[in-house]
Amino acid sequence: MEAAIEMRPDRFSVFGYAHVPGFKKHQRLIDENVLAGAQERNEQAEAIAGALVAAGYIRIGLDHFALPKDDLAVASESGRLHRNFQGYTTDECRTLIGLGASSIGRFAEGYVQNEVPLGLYAKRISEGALATTKGYAMTAQDRFRAEVIERLMCDFRVDLSTIAASHGFDPKLLTDNNTRLRELVDDGVVDLNADVVQVCDDNRFMIRAVASAFDAYFGSAGRSFSKAA
Repeated sequence: MEAAIEMRPDRFSVFGYAHVPGFKKHQRLIDENVLAGAQERNEQAEAIAGALVAAGYIRIGLDHFALPKDDLAVASESGRLHRNFQGYTTDECRTLIGLGASSIGRFAEGYVQNEVPLGLYAKRISEGALATTKGYAMTAQDRFRAEVIERLMCDFRVDLSTIAASHGFDPKLLTDNNTRLRELVDDGVVDLNADVVQVCDDNRFMIRAVASAFDAYFGSAGRSFSKAA
């Protein structure tokens, strides 16, 4: 971190190692017993964050940092921050076109993904065909939940009533019978007051878990991700 800070870049993106041996077969050569656990990973992340903040960087969202006058820091302070597949951004465009093998694109209608294996991707392109191999058409409720999750990831706070009204839903859709959210409240990770969800300052590292409480597809069979913590 000291060497990186000396370079004085405008922004930092800090990501932990993602261990997904089911998807990246070469990772099976790594002994999982020697990898840092959740507590150690959090300690590493907080140590890095502390060093960056001490050096004058603003902490943005979960894993980004920027100098105070950087556009990303300004957007974060003003509530105009966004998050896409590449991380946090000031870009308000809702269309993202992914180029290359495995890349994901987002449109108003939903998501699309290109072929993952390089050989299949190249074959489709050489044949003049679309490289897209799968997609998902978003429902109105998906868009509602997506905006709630984005605001949480960007602001660590979200007014469910305001967003629900803009999408034509009742905020109780996300709170009633939401066992996962209730557990987070009971554990002191978040405060829920009049449909406003606020992540406590000491629990920023838990934001993915908080966001998952509003993800209707969390834990769906056949999905494989790296660990959130």
